[in-house]
Amino acid sequence: MTRPFEVDPGVMACIRPMQATDTDRVAQLHHAAMGNSLWATLGMRFLQTVYRVLINDAQFLGFIYEEDGQIGGFIAGSEDTDAMLQRTFRNGWLVLGLASIPASLRPHTLRKLLQTARYTDTSGGANMAESLFCSFEPHLRGRRISGHINKVLFDELLARGHQRVKITTEVDNKGANRQLTSWGFEDSARFEFYGKRMVRYELDLVESPRVEARSRHPAV
Repeated sequence: MTRPFEVDPGVMACIRPMQATDTDRVAQLHHAAMGNSLWATLGMRFLQTVYRVLINDAQFLGFIYEEDGQIGGFIAGSEDTDAMLQRTFRNGWLVLGLASIPASLRPHTLRKLLQTARYTDTSGGANMAESLFCSFEPHLRGRRISGHINKVLFDELLARGHQRVKITTEVDNKGANRQLTSWGFEDSARFEFYGKRMVRYELDLVESPRVEARSRHPAV
């Protein structure tokens, strides 16, 4: 049985909503942790641009861990990933397209971009809130910071009326699978995406003893 989350006030005090001025640093952290992901392969300029567009979307949720004036980690999620990304690429297609050249013209990258449009159809959980990206500096590991920032995101989603949240990860990502299971996430589906074996986890926010309806993120 999942136990309630023991909150460290000192850690929680270092977590705040993501701001537009944070996006370049967020892009660096994203690239460092997920350098082989599609967005990262499109280049640092693309990552910086896409976060600048996302930060203004009402369904995007981002939180920062900042200690002694230095951003050491972040989490990014969405109330509805498909709708959010459709708006992002519709409204920012020109700047995002220019930012992704020449990487987006490579044949293998183009194939992945086409697959991305079918992400929800493949992974399932349509219209469900989602935790998308999370990255921290290596020296912060082992301090339960990722657990705290996850709680902040999940609390926010519950406060906004969402009953469930999903996270997808690779089947062989032992660290992520262990952490999600300890949080109370359930293995809901297996699928293949970008040629990798993936798993979709879901957490019932209402039933979880670790989540409370508390908003810490201002509406856009």
